Amino acid sequence: MIISGGYNIAGPEVESALLAHPAVAECAVVGVPDDERGQIVKAFVVLKPDAIGGADDGALVKAMQDFVKAAIAPYKYPRAIEFRASLPRTETGKLQRFRLREQ
Repeated sequence: MIISGGYNIAGPEVESALLAHPAVAECAVVGVPDDERGQIVKAFVVLKPDAIGGADDGALVKAMQDFVKAAIAPYKYPRAIEFRASLPRTETGKLQRFRLREQ
């Protein structure tokens, strides 16, 4: 559970909204410390190979944020999005969110 500005935000809910975006292959959402809000929602995104734009495209970040705002409550959108080539997983394929929080 991510607590941002007094709101409880479930990471899996934000992940499912992001996965519905046509450019997202996979993603993980974690809470990261923030001075103003306590925590903010940060998404780590792996893009599909045919995604228009790229990791350096600020318009793609804005489009993903707007997409999530339209799908779920606007305060739950990821305020930070980091693009990755892959996400850390165990040998059995389970996502290791703790490794993303450590960075």
